Amino acid sequence: MLRYWLEKLWVQNTVLAVLGIISLYYWGWVFDFGYDFQWPILFTVNETYQLNFGVEILKGLQLTVKITIISSLIGITLGTALGLARLSDFKPLNWTATCIVEFFRNTPLLVILFFFYFAFPQALPEAGRELLFETQFEFWTATVAVGIYTSAFMAEVIRAGLQSIPKGLLEAAYSSGLTYVQVLRKIILPLAFREIIPPLGSEFLNNMKNTSLAMIVGVADLTWQAQQVEALTFKGFEATTAASVLYLAFSLVIAFIINGVDGHIRSSSNGKRSLPVIFIDIILIPVSIITKIFFSPVARHLRQQRRKKVHTGVKVNTSQLILKKLYIVLVLISKGAFLAILAGLLYSLAKGFYNFDWSVIFRELPTMLVWQFPNATGDDLFMGLGGFALSFIIASVAIVASFFIGLIVGLGRSSKNRIFRIPSLLYIELIRGNPLIIVIYWVYFLIPVLFDSFINTVWSASIALTLFTAAYLAEIVRGGIQNIPAGQVEAAFSSGLSYWQTMRKIILPQALKQMIPPIVGLFIAIFKDTSLVTVLGVMELTSVTKALDNRLMIASMELWTTAAVLYFVPCLLMSKYAKHLEMKLSPEQTNLKM
Repeated sequence: MLRYWLEKLWVQNTVLAVLGIISLYYWGWVFDFGYDFQWPILFTVNETYQLNFGVEILKGLQLTVKITIISSLIGITLGTALGLARLSDFKPLNWTATCIVEFFRNTPLLVILFFFYFAFPQALPEAGRELLFETQFEFWTATVAVGIYTSAFMAEVIRAGLQSIPKGLLEAAYSSGLTYVQVLRKIILPLAFREIIPPLGSEFLNNMKNTSLAMIVGVADLTWQAQQVEALTFKGFEATTAASVLYLAFSLVIAFIINGVDGHIRSSSNGKRSLPVIFIDIILIPVSIITKIFFSPVARHLRQQRRKKVHTGVKVNTSQLILKKLYIVLVLISKGAFLAILAGLLYSLAKGFYNFDWSVIFRELPTMLVWQFPNATGDDLFMGLGGFALSFIIASVAIVASFFIGLIVGLGRSSKNRIFRIPSLLYIELIRGNPLIIVIYWVYFLIPVLFDSFINTVWSASIALTLFTAAYLAEIVRGGIQNIPAGQVEAAFSSGLSYWQTMRKIILPQALKQMIPPIVGLFIAIFKDTSLVTVLGVMELTSVTKALDNRLMIASMELWTTAAVLYFVPCLLMSKYAKHLEMKLSPEQTNLKM
Protein backbone atom coordinates (compact mmCIF):
# COMPACT_ATOMS: atom_id res chain seq x y z
CA MET A 1 0.00 0.00 0.00
CA LEU A 2 2.72 2.45 1.00
CA ARG A 3 4.79 1.55 -2.07
CA TYR A 4 1.75 2.16 -4.30
CA TRP A 5 1.31 5.71 -2.99
CA LEU A 6 5.03 6.52 -2.98
CA GLU A 7 5.16 5.76 -6.69
CA LYS A 8 2.76 8.67 -7.32
CA LEU A 9 4.65 11.75 -8.52
CA TRP A 10 2.42 14.21 -6.65
CA VAL A 11 2.96 12.26 -3.41
CA GLN A 12 6.74 12.45 -3.87
CA ASN A 13 6.60 16.20 -4.51
CA THR A 14 4.36 16.71 -1.48
CA VAL A 15 6.65 14.72 0.81
CA LEU A 16 9.69 16.67 -0.39
CA ALA A 17 7.91 19.99 0.11
CA VAL A 18 6.81 19.03 3.64
CA LEU A 19 10.31 17.84 4.55
CA GLY A 20 11.76 21.07 3.20
CA ILE A 21 9.36 23.22 5.21
CA ILE A 22 9.98 21.22 8.40
CA SER A 23 13.76 21.46 7.92
CA LEU A 24 13.56 25.20 7.28
CA TYR A 25 11.39 25.74 10.34
CA TYR A 26 13.60 23.59 12.59
CA TRP A 27 16.95 25.06 11.57
CA GLY A 28 15.59 28.58 11.26
CA TRP A 29 13.48 28.97 14.40
CA VAL A 30 13.71 25.91 16.69
CA PHE A 31 17.38 24.87 16.79
CA ASP A 32 19.55 27.09 18.96
CA PHE A 33 22.87 27.50 17.20
CA GLY A 34 24.29 29.49 20.09
CA TYR A 35 25.82 31.67 17.43
CA ASP A 36 25.20 35.31 16.57
CA PHE A 37 24.77 35.41 12.81
CA GLN A 38 25.87 38.71 11.28
CA TRP A 39 25.26 38.50 7.57
CA PRO A 40 25.59 42.29 7.08
CA ILE A 41 29.39 41.94 7.41
CA LEU A 42 29.35 40.64 3.82
CA PHE A 43 27.85 43.79 2.28
CA THR A 44 28.60 46.68 4.66
CA VAL A 45 31.80 48.59 5.45
CA ASN A 46 33.43 47.35 8.64
CA GLU A 47 33.98 50.26 11.05
CA THR A 48 37.16 48.80 12.55
CA TYR A 49 39.03 47.97 9.34
CA GLN A 50 37.18 50.29 6.94
CA LEU A 51 36.77 47.42 4.49
CA ASN A 52 33.77 45.97 2.71
CA PHE A 53 34.47 42.27 3.21
CA GLY A 54 31.98 41.29 0.51
CA VAL A 55 33.96 43.32 -2.03
CA GLU A 56 37.21 41.74 -0.80
CA ILE A 57 35.72 38.25 -1.27
CA LEU A 58 34.66 39.19 -4.82
CA LYS A 59 38.24 40.35 -5.48
CA GLY A 60 39.35 36.90 -4.35
CA LEU A 61 36.87 35.35 -6.79
CA GLN A 62 38.32 37.48 -9.57
CA LEU A 63 41.81 36.18 -8.81
CA THR A 64 40.48 32.61 -8.62
CA VAL A 65 38.98 33.02 -12.10
CA LYS A 66 42.31 34.36 -13.40
CA ILE A 67 44.28 31.45 -11.93
CA THR A 68 41.71 28.98 -13.26
CA ILE A 69 41.87 30.31 -16.83
CA ILE A 70 45.68 30.42 -17.01
CA SER A 71 46.18 27.02 -15.32
CA SER A 72 43.51 25.49 -17.60
CA LEU A 73 45.38 26.72 -20.68
CA ILE A 74 48.61 25.26 -19.29
CA GLY A 75 46.83 22.01 -18.45
CA ILE A 76 45.16 21.47 -21.82
CA THR A 77 48.26 22.47 -23.82
CA LEU A 78 50.74 20.39 -21.84
CA GLY A 79 48.19 17.59 -21.40
CA THR A 80 47.67 17.30 -25.16
CA ALA A 81 51.43 17.15 -25.74
CA LEU A 82 51.90 14.51 -23.03
CA GLY A 83 48.91 12.49 -24.27
CA LEU A 84 50.34 12.41 -27.78
CA ALA A 85 53.82 11.63 -26.47
CA ARG A 86 52.52 8.64 -24.48
CA LEU A 87 51.31 7.10 -27.77
CA SER A 88 54.54 7.72 -29.65
CA ASP A 89 56.61 4.86 -31.07
CA PHE A 90 59.74 6.84 -30.16
CA LYS A 91 60.49 5.08 -26.87
CA PRO A 92 62.53 7.83 -25.14
CA LEU A 93 59.69 10.30 -25.72
CA ASN A 94 57.09 7.75 -24.60
CA TRP A 95 59.00 6.86 -21.42
CA THR A 96 59.65 10.50 -20.55
CA ALA A 97 55.98 11.44 -20.92
CA THR A 98 54.94 8.38 -18.91
CA CYS A 99 57.30 9.29 -16.07
CA ILE A 100 56.03 12.87 -15.97
CA VAL A 101 52.37 11.82 -15.98
CA GLU A 102 52.81 9.10 -13.37
CA PHE A 103 54.80 11.35 -11.04
CA PHE A 104 52.33 14.24 -11.03
CA ARG A 105 49.26 11.98 -10.90
CA ASN A 106 50.58 10.14 -7.84
CA THR A 107 51.91 13.09 -5.86
CA PRO A 108 49.66 15.47 -3.87
CA LEU A 109 49.20 18.90 -5.40
CA LEU A 110 50.03 20.53 -2.07
CA VAL A 111 53.44 18.79 -1.97
CA ILE A 112 54.11 19.88 -5.56
CA LEU A 113 53.10 23.41 -4.61
CA PHE A 114 55.43 23.46 -1.60
CA PHE A 115 58.23 21.97 -3.72
CA PHE A 116 57.96 24.79 -6.27
CA TYR A 117 57.61 27.38 -3.52
CA PHE A 118 60.33 26.28 -1.07
CA ALA A 119 62.70 23.93 -2.88
CA PHE A 120 62.79 24.99 -6.54
CA PRO A 121 64.26 28.49 -5.92
CA GLN A 122 67.21 26.89 -4.08
CA ALA A 123 68.17 25.01 -7.26
CA LEU A 124 68.57 28.28 -9.18
CA PRO A 125 71.63 30.53 -9.21
CA GLU A 126 71.47 33.74 -7.22
CA ALA A 127 70.63 35.89 -10.26
CA GLY A 128 67.85 33.55 -11.30
CA ARG A 129 66.45 33.49 -7.78
CA GLU A 130 66.36 37.29 -7.60
CA LEU A 131 64.69 37.50 -11.01
CA LEU A 132 62.11 34.93 -9.88
CA PHE A 133 61.27 36.82 -6.69
CA GLU A 134 60.88 40.10 -8.59
CA THR A 135 57.87 38.67 -10.42
CA GLN A 136 54.54 37.71 -8.82
CA PHE A 137 56.25 34.64 -7.42
CA GLU A 138 53.38 33.32 -5.28
CA PHE A 139 50.80 33.80 -8.03
CA TRP A 140 52.85 32.12 -10.75
CA THR A 141 54.00 29.33 -8.43
CA ALA A 142 50.39 28.41 -7.66
CA THR A 143 49.21 28.82 -11.26
CA VAL A 144 51.99 26.80 -12.85
CA ALA A 145 51.83 24.06 -10.19
CA VAL A 146 48.06 23.66 -10.63
CA GLY A 147 48.42 23.73 -14.43
CA ILE A 148 51.13 21.06 -14.52
CA TYR A 149 49.23 18.90 -12.02
CA THR A 150 46.05 19.16 -14.13
CA SER A 151 47.95 18.38 -17.33
CA ALA A 152 48.88 14.93 -16.01
CA PHE A 153 45.19 14.01 -15.64
CA MET A 154 44.21 15.65 -18.92
CA ALA A 155 46.96 13.67 -20.67
CA GLU A 156 45.33 10.41 -19.62
CA VAL A 157 41.90 11.60 -20.73
CA ILE A 158 43.28 12.67 -24.11
CA ARG A 159 45.22 9.42 -24.49
CA ALA A 160 42.04 7.44 -23.83
CA GLY A 161 40.20 9.54 -26.41
CA LEU A 162 42.92 8.95 -28.99
CA GLN A 163 42.85 5.22 -28.34
CA SER A 164 39.10 5.16 -28.95
CA ILE A 165 39.65 6.03 -32.63
CA PRO A 166 39.29 2.93 -34.87
CA LYS A 167 42.59 1.82 -36.37
CA GLY A 168 40.94 1.28 -39.76
CA LEU A 169 40.13 4.99 -39.97
CA LEU A 170 43.78 5.89 -39.41
CA GLU A 171 44.98 3.33 -41.94
CA ALA A 172 42.56 4.72 -44.52
CA ALA A 173 43.81 8.25 -43.84
CA TYR A 174 47.45 7.26 -44.24
CA SER A 175 46.71 5.25 -47.39
CA SER A 176 45.04 8.31 -48.95
CA GLY A 177 48.37 10.14 -48.81
CA LEU A 178 47.87 12.32 -45.75
CA THR A 179 50.92 13.03 -43.62
CA TYR A 180 51.06 12.38 -39.88
CA VAL A 181 50.52 16.06 -39.10
CA GLN A 182 47.52 16.24 -41.44
CA VAL A 183 45.99 13.10 -39.96
CA LEU A 184 46.58 14.47 -36.48
CA ARG A 185 45.00 17.86 -37.27
CA LYS A 186 42.08 16.79 -39.47
CA ILE A 187 41.08 13.37 -38.12
CA ILE A 188 42.63 12.30 -34.82
CA LEU A 189 42.27 15.41 -32.63
CA PRO A 190 38.76 16.46 -33.84
CA LEU A 191 37.36 12.96 -33.26
CA ALA A 192 39.21 12.47 -29.97
CA PHE A 193 38.11 15.80 -28.48
CA ARG A 194 34.52 15.07 -29.45
CA GLU A 195 34.62 11.94 -27.29
CA ILE A 196 36.53 13.40 -24.34
CA ILE A 197 34.62 16.65 -23.78
CA PRO A 198 32.63 15.25 -20.76
CA PRO A 199 35.65 13.81 -18.87
CA LEU A 200 37.72 16.81 -19.90
CA GLY A 201 35.01 19.02 -18.41
CA SER A 202 35.38 17.16 -15.11
CA GLU A 203 39.11 17.90 -15.17
CA PHE A 204 38.41 21.60 -15.77
CA LEU A 205 36.12 21.56 -12.73
CA ASN A 206 38.78 19.79 -10.66
CA ASN A 207 41.32 22.34 -11.86
CA MET A 208 39.09 25.18 -10.64
CA LYS A 209 38.68 23.55 -7.23
CA ASN A 210 42.43 22.88 -7.01
CA THR A 211 43.11 26.61 -7.31
CA SER A 212 41.83 26.92 -3.72
CA LEU A 213 45.26 25.67 -2.60
CA ALA A 214 46.82 28.90 -3.85
CA MET A 215 45.95 30.41 -0.48
CA ILE A 216 48.50 28.08 1.14
CA VAL A 217 51.34 30.11 -0.42
CA GLY A 218 49.72 33.47 0.30
CA VAL A 219 47.78 34.13 -2.92
CA ALA A 220 44.72 36.25 -2.09
CA ASP A 221 42.23 34.03 -3.90
CA LEU A 222 38.64 33.33 -2.86
CA THR A 223 39.54 30.86 -0.10
CA TRP A 224 42.25 33.17 1.28
CA GLN A 225 39.86 36.13 1.40
CA ALA A 226 37.21 34.05 3.18
CA GLN A 227 39.76 33.00 5.80
CA GLN A 228 40.87 36.60 6.21
CA VAL A 229 37.29 37.61 6.94
CA GLU A 230 37.08 34.83 9.54
CA ALA A 231 40.40 35.87 11.11
CA LEU A 232 39.42 39.54 11.36
CA THR A 233 35.79 39.13 12.44
CA PHE A 234 35.62 35.60 13.92
CA LYS A 235 32.64 35.01 11.62
CA GLY A 236 33.77 31.83 9.92
CA PHE A 237 30.24 30.62 9.21
CA GLU A 238 29.31 33.68 7.13
CA ALA A 239 32.67 33.83 5.33
CA THR A 240 32.69 30.11 4.48
CA THR A 241 29.06 30.31 3.30
CA ALA A 242 29.94 33.15 0.92
CA ALA A 243 32.93 31.21 -0.45
CA SER A 244 30.81 28.06 -0.90
CA VAL A 245 28.09 29.91 -2.80
CA LEU A 246 30.64 31.53 -5.11
CA TYR A 247 32.47 28.24 -5.74
CA LEU A 248 29.15 26.52 -6.52
CA ALA A 249 28.19 29.34 -8.88
CA PHE A 250 31.59 29.15 -10.61
CA SER A 251 31.21 25.37 -10.94
CA LEU A 252 27.79 25.84 -12.55
CA VAL A 253 29.25 28.37 -15.01
CA ILE A 254 32.03 25.95 -16.02
CA ALA A 255 29.55 23.07 -16.34
CA PHE A 256 27.28 25.33 -18.44
CA ILE A 257 30.14 26.17 -20.82
CA ILE A 258 31.31 22.55 -21.08
CA ASN A 259 27.76 21.36 -21.83
CA GLY A 260 27.47 24.08 -24.45
CA VAL A 261 30.73 23.07 -26.15
CA ASP A 262 29.77 19.39 -26.03
CA GLY A 263 26.32 20.12 -27.42
CA HIS A 264 27.73 22.41 -30.12
CA ILE A 265 30.05 19.66 -31.33
CA ARG A 266 27.41 16.93 -31.28
CA SER A 267 24.29 18.82 -32.35
CA SER A 268 23.04 18.48 -35.92
CA SER A 269 21.81 21.36 -38.00
CA ASN A 270 18.14 20.46 -37.62
CA GLY A 271 18.29 19.26 -34.02
CA LYS A 272 17.06 21.06 -30.96
CA ARG A 273 19.59 23.36 -29.33
CA SER A 274 19.71 23.79 -25.58
CA LEU A 275 20.48 27.09 -23.84
CA PRO A 276 24.21 26.26 -23.30
CA VAL A 277 24.54 25.40 -27.01
CA ILE A 278 22.85 28.65 -28.06
CA PHE A 279 25.21 30.58 -25.77
CA ILE A 280 28.28 28.94 -27.32
CA ASP A 281 26.90 29.54 -30.83
CA ILE A 282 26.55 33.26 -30.05
CA ILE A 283 30.09 33.39 -28.62
CA LEU A 284 31.47 31.72 -31.77
CA ILE A 285 29.81 34.14 -34.21
CA PRO A 286 32.79 36.59 -34.21
CA VAL A 287 35.17 33.65 -34.68
CA SER A 288 33.24 32.38 -37.70
CA ILE A 289 33.16 35.88 -39.21
CA ILE A 290 36.94 36.32 -38.78
CA THR A 291 37.49 32.86 -40.28
CA LYS A 292 35.40 33.65 -43.36
CA ILE A 293 37.10 37.01 -43.90
CA PHE A 294 40.74 36.08 -43.30
CA PHE A 295 41.32 32.31 -43.26
CA SER A 296 38.88 31.01 -45.87
CA PRO A 297 40.44 32.96 -48.80
CA VAL A 298 43.89 31.71 -47.81
CA ALA A 299 42.61 28.12 -47.64
CA ARG A 300 40.96 28.47 -51.08
CA HIS A 301 44.18 29.87 -52.53
CA LEU A 302 46.21 26.95 -51.15
CA ARG A 303 43.72 24.44 -52.57
CA GLN A 304 43.92 26.11 -56.00
CA GLN A 305 47.72 25.97 -55.89
CA ARG A 306 47.61 22.25 -55.06
CA ARG A 307 45.21 21.63 -57.96
CA LYS A 308 47.53 23.46 -60.35
CA LYS A 309 50.48 21.39 -59.21
CA VAL A 310 48.62 18.17 -59.89
CA HIS A 311 48.98 18.82 -63.66
CA THR A 312 52.77 19.26 -63.51
CA GLY A 313 53.38 15.49 -63.39
CA VAL A 314 57.04 14.79 -62.67
CA LYS A 315 57.52 18.12 -60.89
CA VAL A 316 54.90 17.18 -58.35
CA ASN A 317 56.52 13.82 -57.71
CA THR A 318 59.94 15.44 -57.42
CA SER A 319 58.72 18.12 -55.03
CA GLN A 320 56.89 15.52 -52.95
CA LEU A 321 60.03 13.40 -52.81
CA ILE A 322 62.06 16.39 -51.67
CA LEU A 323 59.48 17.26 -49.03
CA LYS A 324 59.42 13.69 -47.75
CA LYS A 325 63.19 13.62 -47.47
CA LEU A 326 63.17 17.01 -45.76
CA TYR A 327 60.50 15.72 -43.37
CA ILE A 328 62.61 12.66 -42.52
CA VAL A 329 65.65 14.86 -41.89
CA LEU A 330 63.62 17.17 -39.64
CA VAL A 331 62.28 14.20 -37.69
CA LEU A 332 65.80 12.85 -37.16
CA ILE A 333 67.05 16.28 -36.09
CA SER A 334 64.10 16.63 -33.68
CA LYS A 335 64.79 13.21 -32.17
CA GLY A 336 68.46 14.00 -31.78
CA ALA A 337 67.69 17.35 -30.15
CA PHE A 338 65.22 15.68 -27.79
CA LEU A 339 67.79 13.05 -26.81
CA ALA A 340 70.39 15.76 -26.20
CA ILE A 341 68.00 17.79 -24.02
CA LEU A 342 66.90 14.64 -22.17
CA ALA A 343 70.52 13.66 -21.54
CA GLY A 344 71.23 17.14 -20.17
CA LEU A 345 68.21 17.00 -17.88
CA LEU A 346 69.11 13.53 -16.62
CA TYR A 347 72.68 14.67 -15.98
CA SER A 348 71.42 17.70 -14.02
CA LEU A 349 69.02 15.48 -12.10
CA ALA A 350 71.74 12.96 -11.26
CA LYS A 351 74.09 15.76 -10.24
CA GLY A 352 71.38 17.24 -8.03
CA PHE A 353 70.75 13.91 -6.30
CA TYR A 354 74.48 13.42 -5.85
CA ASN A 355 74.77 16.82 -4.16
CA PHE A 356 71.89 16.07 -1.80
CA ASP A 357 72.66 16.17 1.89
CA TRP A 358 71.72 12.52 2.37
CA SER A 359 72.53 12.68 6.06
CA VAL A 360 69.52 14.97 6.54
CA ILE A 361 67.26 12.56 4.66
CA PHE A 362 68.39 9.50 6.62
CA ARG A 363 68.18 11.40 9.90
CA GLU A 364 64.69 12.84 9.34
CA LEU A 365 63.13 9.92 7.43
CA PRO A 366 61.98 8.07 10.61
CA THR A 367 60.37 11.30 11.80
CA MET A 368 58.52 11.70 8.50
CA LEU A 369 57.38 8.08 8.57
CA VAL A 370 56.33 7.86 12.23
CA TRP A 371 56.18 11.12 14.12
CA GLN A 372 54.85 11.41 17.66
CA PHE A 373 53.94 14.30 19.91
CA PRO A 374 56.54 14.83 22.62
CA ASN A 375 55.73 12.88 25.76
CA ALA A 376 52.78 11.17 24.05
CA THR A 377 50.90 8.63 26.16
CA GLY A 378 48.46 5.86 25.42
CA ASP A 379 45.59 8.24 26.17
CA ASP A 380 46.47 10.43 23.18
CA LEU A 381 44.65 9.86 19.89
CA PHE A 382 46.53 7.09 18.04
CA MET A 383 49.20 7.47 20.76
CA GLY A 384 50.19 10.86 19.31
CA LEU A 385 51.07 9.25 15.99
CA GLY A 386 51.82 11.49 13.01
CA GLY A 387 53.66 11.67 9.70
CA PHE A 388 53.12 9.12 6.94
CA ALA A 389 51.48 6.69 9.37
CA LEU A 390 48.79 9.22 10.34
CA SER A 391 48.15 10.08 6.68
CA PHE A 392 47.49 6.42 5.94
CA ILE A 393 45.26 6.04 9.02
CA ILE A 394 43.14 9.09 8.09
CA ALA A 395 42.78 7.85 4.49
CA SER A 396 41.78 4.36 5.68
CA VAL A 397 39.19 5.73 8.12
CA ALA A 398 37.74 7.98 5.41
CA ILE A 399 37.46 5.27 2.75
CA VAL A 400 35.92 2.70 5.13
CA ALA A 401 33.40 5.11 6.68
CA SER A 402 32.52 6.71 3.35
CA PHE A 403 31.79 3.34 1.73
CA PHE A 404 28.55 2.88 3.65
CA ILE A 405 27.47 6.51 3.21
CA GLY A 406 28.36 6.44 -0.48
CA LEU A 407 26.53 3.15 -0.97
CA ILE A 408 23.30 4.52 0.53
CA VAL A 409 23.56 7.87 -1.29
CA GLY A 410 24.44 6.10 -4.56
CA LEU A 411 21.36 3.88 -4.25
CA GLY A 412 19.28 6.96 -3.55
CA ARG A 413 20.81 8.80 -6.52
CA SER A 414 19.97 5.92 -8.88
CA SER A 415 16.42 5.57 -7.54
CA LYS A 416 13.47 6.72 -9.66
CA ASN A 417 11.68 7.96 -6.54
CA ARG A 418 12.23 11.69 -6.05
CA ILE A 419 12.05 11.35 -2.25
CA PHE A 420 15.39 9.49 -2.36
CA ARG A 421 16.90 10.85 -5.56
CA ILE A 422 16.66 14.62 -4.99
CA PRO A 423 18.19 14.72 -1.46
CA SER A 424 20.97 12.40 -2.65
CA LEU A 425 21.56 14.61 -5.69
CA LEU A 426 21.70 17.75 -3.53
CA TYR A 427 24.25 16.16 -1.20
CA ILE A 428 26.44 14.99 -4.09
CA GLU A 429 26.37 18.29 -5.98
CA LEU A 430 26.85 20.41 -2.86
CA ILE A 431 29.95 18.46 -1.81
CA ARG A 432 31.41 17.99 -5.30
CA GLY A 433 30.82 21.63 -6.21
CA ASN A 434 33.16 22.83 -3.45
CA PRO A 435 36.92 22.32 -3.03
CA LEU A 436 37.91 19.87 -0.31
CA ILE A 437 39.57 22.63 1.67
CA ILE A 438 36.19 24.43 1.92
CA VAL A 439 34.54 21.18 3.09
CA ILE A 440 37.27 20.85 5.74
CA TYR A 441 36.59 24.39 6.96
CA TRP A 442 32.85 23.72 6.95
CA VAL A 443 33.19 20.70 9.21
CA TYR A 444 35.68 22.50 11.42
CA PHE A 445 33.38 25.50 11.91
CA LEU A 446 30.03 23.67 11.91
CA ILE A 447 30.64 20.81 14.36
CA PRO A 448 31.24 23.13 17.38
CA VAL A 449 28.06 25.02 16.45
CA LEU A 450 25.87 21.91 16.11
CA PHE A 451 27.22 19.93 19.06
CA ASP A 452 28.46 22.76 21.30
CA SER A 453 31.86 21.11 21.71
CA PHE A 454 35.19 20.94 19.94
CA ILE A 455 36.59 17.64 18.73
CA ASN A 456 40.12 16.62 17.95
CA THR A 457 41.29 18.09 14.65
CA VAL A 458 42.21 14.60 13.43
CA TRP A 459 38.58 13.50 13.78
CA SER A 460 37.39 16.77 12.25
CA ALA A 461 39.64 16.17 9.23
CA SER A 462 38.55 12.52 9.01
CA ILE A 463 34.87 13.52 9.01
CA ALA A 464 35.47 16.09 6.25
CA LEU A 465 37.35 13.56 4.11
CA THR A 466 34.62 10.97 4.75
CA LEU A 467 31.82 13.30 3.61
CA PHE A 468 33.86 14.40 0.59
CA THR A 469 34.78 10.84 -0.40
CA ALA A 470 31.20 9.60 0.05
CA ALA A 471 29.94 12.04 -2.60
CA TYR A 472 32.41 10.72 -5.18
CA LEU A 473 31.84 7.12 -4.08
CA ALA A 474 28.10 7.60 -4.58
CA GLU A 475 28.73 8.44 -8.23
CA ILE A 476 30.86 5.32 -8.59
CA VAL A 477 28.01 3.26 -7.10
CA ARG A 478 25.51 4.88 -9.45
CA GLY A 479 27.72 4.17 -12.44
CA GLY A 480 28.18 0.55 -11.38
CA ILE A 481 24.43 0.06 -10.96
CA GLN A 482 23.65 1.66 -14.32
CA ASN A 483 26.10 -0.70 -16.06
CA ILE A 484 23.94 -3.69 -15.08
CA PRO A 485 21.47 -4.54 -17.89
CA ALA A 486 17.94 -3.36 -17.14
CA GLY A 487 16.61 -6.77 -18.11
CA GLN A 488 18.07 -8.28 -14.94
CA VAL A 489 16.11 -5.84 -12.78
CA GLU A 490 12.89 -6.57 -14.68
CA ALA A 491 13.47 -10.31 -14.38
CA ALA A 492 14.06 -9.98 -10.63
CA PHE A 493 10.86 -7.96 -10.13
CA SER A 494 8.87 -10.39 -12.23
CA SER A 495 10.10 -13.26 -10.04
CA GLY A 496 8.62 -11.57 -6.97
CA LEU A 497 11.74 -10.01 -5.45
CA SER A 498 11.40 -6.60 -3.80
CA TYR A 499 13.59 -3.62 -4.67
CA TRP A 500 15.97 -4.17 -1.74
CA GLN A 501 16.15 -7.92 -2.39
CA THR A 502 16.98 -7.23 -6.03
CA MET A 503 19.71 -4.79 -5.06
CA ARG A 504 21.18 -7.02 -2.34
CA LYS A 505 21.10 -10.35 -4.18
CA ILE A 506 21.48 -9.46 -7.86
CA ILE A 507 22.54 -5.90 -8.71
CA LEU A 508 25.07 -4.94 -6.01
CA PRO A 509 27.12 -8.20 -6.14
CA GLN A 510 27.70 -7.60 -9.87
CA ALA A 511 28.11 -3.83 -9.59
CA LEU A 512 30.63 -4.03 -6.74
CA LYS A 513 32.91 -6.14 -8.92
CA GLN A 514 32.99 -3.36 -11.51
CA MET A 515 33.44 -0.70 -8.83
CA ILE A 516 36.63 -2.14 -7.34
CA PRO A 517 39.08 -0.41 -9.76
CA PRO A 518 37.58 3.10 -9.37
CA ILE A 519 37.31 2.60 -5.60
CA VAL A 520 41.05 1.84 -5.49
CA GLY A 521 41.61 4.98 -7.57
CA LEU A 522 39.46 6.94 -5.12
CA PHE A 523 41.56 5.65 -2.21
CA ILE A 524 44.65 6.97 -4.01
CA ALA A 525 43.01 10.38 -4.35
CA ILE A 526 42.00 10.43 -0.68
CA PHE A 527 45.47 9.38 0.45
CA LYS A 528 46.88 12.34 -1.49
CA ASP A 529 44.16 14.65 -0.17
CA THR A 530 45.17 13.93 3.42
CA SER A 531 47.88 16.52 2.78
CA LEU A 532 45.18 19.21 2.89
CA VAL A 533 44.41 18.60 6.56
CA THR A 534 47.60 20.52 7.27
CA VAL A 535 45.37 23.64 7.27
CA LEU A 536 43.92 22.40 10.60
CA GLY A 537 47.35 21.76 12.09
CA VAL A 538 47.08 17.95 11.88
CA MET A 539 50.61 16.58 11.98
CA GLU A 540 50.42 14.26 9.00
CA LEU A 541 53.24 13.83 6.48
CA THR A 542 52.95 17.25 4.80
CA SER A 543 52.72 19.10 8.13
CA VAL A 544 55.70 17.21 9.55
CA THR A 545 57.75 17.96 6.41
CA LYS A 546 56.84 21.64 6.61
CA ALA A 547 57.78 21.74 10.30
CA LEU A 548 61.14 20.10 9.60
CA ASP A 549 61.76 22.51 6.71
CA ASN A 550 61.00 25.50 8.94
CA ARG A 551 63.34 24.14 11.59
CA LEU A 552 66.30 23.30 9.32
CA MET A 553 65.78 26.02 6.66
CA ILE A 554 68.63 24.70 4.51
CA ALA A 555 67.30 21.34 3.29
CA SER A 556 64.05 22.20 1.48
CA MET A 557 65.01 20.30 -1.66
CA GLU A 558 65.90 17.14 0.25
CA LEU A 559 62.85 17.19 2.52
CA TRP A 560 60.19 17.94 -0.09
CA THR A 561 61.70 15.45 -2.54
CA THR A 562 61.54 12.80 0.20
CA ALA A 563 57.92 13.72 0.97
CA ALA A 564 57.02 13.49 -2.72
CA VAL A 565 58.61 10.02 -2.93
CA LEU A 566 56.78 8.84 0.21
CA TYR A 567 53.47 9.83 -1.39
CA PHE A 568 54.45 8.71 -4.90
CA VAL A 569 55.53 5.13 -4.23
CA PRO A 570 52.35 3.89 -2.44
CA CYS A 571 50.11 5.77 -4.89
CA LEU A 572 51.98 4.34 -7.88
CA LEU A 573 51.69 0.79 -6.52
CA MET A 574 47.96 1.24 -5.87
CA SER A 575 47.39 2.77 -9.31
CA LYS A 576 49.17 -0.15 -10.97
CA TYR A 577 46.97 -2.52 -8.96
CA ALA A 578 43.86 -0.60 -10.03
CA LYS A 579 44.98 -0.79 -13.66
CA HIS A 580 45.58 -4.53 -13.28
CA LEU A 581 42.06 -4.98 -11.92
CA GLU A 582 40.61 -2.89 -14.74
CA MET A 583 42.45 -4.93 -17.38
CA LYS A 584 41.33 -8.12 -15.69
CA LEU A 585 37.69 -7.01 -15.82
CA SER A 586 37.94 -5.66 -19.38
CA PRO A 587 40.67 -7.62 -21.19
CA GLU A 588 39.45 -6.61 -24.66
CA GLN A 589 41.28 -3.26 -24.63
CA THR A 590 43.64 -2.44 -27.48
CA ASN A 591 46.40 0.13 -27.74
CA LEU A 592 46.76 2.73 -30.46
CA LYS A 593 50.28 3.57 -31.62
CA MET A 594 51.02 6.81 -33.43
